[in-house]
Amino acid sequence: MPKTIKELADELKVSKQTIQYHYQRLPTKNRQKESQGTNMISLTAERIIRDKVAKPLVANTQQTGSKKVTKTSKENNELIATLRREIEDLKSQRDKQLATKDRQIDHLTKLVDQQQQLQLATVADNRRLKDHVQKLSGQLTQKTNDNLSTGNDLFNIQDKKSKIAKQKIVKSGSNKDGIHTNRAIKRWWKFW
Repeated sequence: MPKTIKELADELKVSKQTIQYHYQRLPTKNRQKESQGTNMISLTAERIIRDKVAKPLVANTQQTGSKKVTKTSKENNELIATLRREIEDLKSQRDKQLATKDRQIDHLTKLVDQQQQLQLATVADNRRLKDHVQKLSGQLTQKTNDNLSTGNDLFNIQDKKSKIAKQKIVKSGSNKDGIHTNRAIKRWWKFW
């Protein structure tokens, strides 16, 4: 059952400030507040605070020597039981965290494996496409070689066309010296 800071301080016979000091240094998951805003100490937080407060008390009793009576075996047994419970809690938390990390590692390993398989498939596709392109370019060069032989015939045809075009150039007018100048025939649609 959760206790208030004052109740725990009275039980441990220390000041409220000491309990408040240790309470503020607890992880946030171990701190609780009541609906009225009062700080409540859970069982786990109580064990942690008891351990922290008990250590200085034990050290103080050892320093003062035989003036103070040491803890009874019953108190020591309670402390040992508390420590054992805390150790078990920590072990279970550790095991849960390790199991979570193992699942994450397995998941990431699967993702890396899938990515590698995808990369291999992409490389294979790229090689197949490269071979296909080379095959097509080989066919294209054969066609261009064939066309080059027929291209010479086309060149001859174009040469004849240019000769005909030159013949269309009309001699027009003469300049002052009687020299004729050649000018091409210009049609009105050629200006645009």
